[in-house]
Amino acid sequence: MAVCARLCGVGQSRRCRRRQRHNQQDQGSDSDMDDEEGVRIVGKTQAVTGGPENPSAAAGPSVAHEATAECGRANVRLSYGQSASTGPPNPQSLLDLPPELLVGIFSSLPGTELPNLALVCKTFRQILNTETIWRRRCTEEFGMREDLRKIEVVGVSSRELYVKLLHPYRHILGLWQPDIGPYGGLLNVVVDGLFILGWMYLPPHDPRVEDPMRRRPLFRIHMLESNKAAVECMYGHKGPHKGDVQTGKKDEFSTKCNQTDHHRMPGGRQEEFRTWLEEEWGRTLEDIFHEHMQELILMKFIYTSQYDNCLTYRRIYLPPRLPSDLLQPGLFKGTYGSHGLEIIMLSFHGPRARATKLTGDPNVPAGQLTLDVDLNRPVHLPDLEHQRSVEELSRLVLGVHEEAQQEAQSPDVAPQGVAAGDGAVAPQGAAAAKGAVDGGEAEGLELAMEAQSESPQPGPSSSSSSASSEAQPFVLPLGVMARNEVYPRTCKMCFYGTGLIAGHGFTSPERTPGLFILFDEDRFGFIWLELKSFSLYSRLTDQLAHAYAPNMERFEAMLRNMQSWTS
Repeated sequence: MAVCARLCGVGQSRRCRRRQRHNQQDQGSDSDMDDEEGVRIVGKTQAVTGGPENPSAAAGPSVAHEATAECGRANVRLSYGQSASTGPPNPQSLLDLPPELLVGIFSSLPGTELPNLALVCKTFRQILNTETIWRRRCTEEFGMREDLRKIEVVGVSSRELYVKLLHPYRHILGLWQPDIGPYGGLLNVVVDGLFILGWMYLPPHDPRVEDPMRRRPLFRIHMLESNKAAVECMYGHKGPHKGDVQTGKKDEFSTKCNQTDHHRMPGGRQEEFRTWLEEEWGRTLEDIFHEHMQELILMKFIYTSQYDNCLTYRRIYLPPRLPSDLLQPGLFKGTYGSHGLEIIMLSFHGPRARATKLTGDPNVPAGQLTLDVDLNRPVHLPDLEHQRSVEELSRLVLGVHEEAQQEAQSPDVAPQGVAAGDGAVAPQGAAAAKGAVDGGEAEGLELAMEAQSESPQPGPSSSSSSASSEAQPFVLPLGVMARNEVYPRTCKMCFYGTGLIAGHGFTSPERTPGLFILFDEDRFGFIWLELKSFSLYSRLTDQLAHAYAPNMERFEAMLRNMQSWTS
């Protein structure tokens, strides 16, 4: 009560209560707290003031004191800027302000501070039962787009929704990677009305890389049947059934199904396999003629189905964008030969672009760095006739590869671009590369991009202006395999890079040279020279909330951890 005494401007708690009663008589009843709907005291105040369901009781009374002190300063400023219909003309404390003004002020505070604020005095506790406050917290903190008044009709108040569902499970919102051996995955946990839903994101059916992602619900948490949150497993084909979500370590949680018999089918494993194959690949096993591909598919089904939705998830972040980035970083779907489509994360680190696998395969598992692109080493393509020759492309890229190896052995050697045609060093590319070494990474990359767009292109586009040369003709060399024959026929620029290949079980991993092709803001490709294979990547355009890294240091630490999970 000492805090209450200071806030009310009196020396004893008894006088504080007497002053409250006096003010309530002058101001009228508390029924005019909220002009929109009046005071709605929903549920028991114990859920707000403390107990096992208090979301932030452990924060301590000092948090309440700081929060209310901040409220006091804000209230004094607001009270001098407007005149209330009730209350003294010159308020000396928070309790002198009209209740509707206190409702507006409390609504602007983080929900984690409100339970401690309710400990200050009875008046604050009563005001904090106003639904308007909790509606605003649900909307601003969790992005709820539903009309919360309609939700309240089913018997769940906004305060209960916040205190018993949204706040306790706030730590599992965002993007996660399941621990499914080399296969990985992408889980997005979101708030959807009265539910917290865990959606597993699946790539489109091979090889339709530009189709939208597919989603499958794995679990949901709701308050439909009782006054506490219930967890349900959504895996299988028999509808929701009992499950559990456990949070332990930071940035990690696990799911458990309590009724795995709901995952079984009457036809046994054969029926389960046929259903899984149709969902995963969009075809039957008879349609897949390649024997090695059949083995890979069967192996994935046996491995992944053993978990029965009892999985551990680790948090992943989307990379923040920097002004020097070549394009918007983020998630892309890419073709990986017999392994089908996989999800990668493209990020930029100074003069390098890196693609990390979120889903993987038995050769190169999830979490590994699949592509590493040197943006200081642009490669200028020859005319279309010479582009069709895989030998010509190999000569150009391997020339840059040798220079990169020499520079790794002698760091003082500046990287140089490769010109089209004869393999000589392009003056513009060399100047740009030197700028990257001497004048900073971002400036060097900008010079390299300028040099490539301004350098004359052989063939039909050689006489065109620099503006039109930004999009130059592109064609895959003969003999290079592509899962998807529908790929862009123009590109903006190309860079030298390396791709990670390995034997089964991630044995003998090796980085091999290749060509990174930027088609546009949402598509890029990579030619694996040793494999004579082409991968096309298309951006994942889904809106992903609670997903971005707070800073670059946190993101890079996450990447290091991802590689250690599967190394």
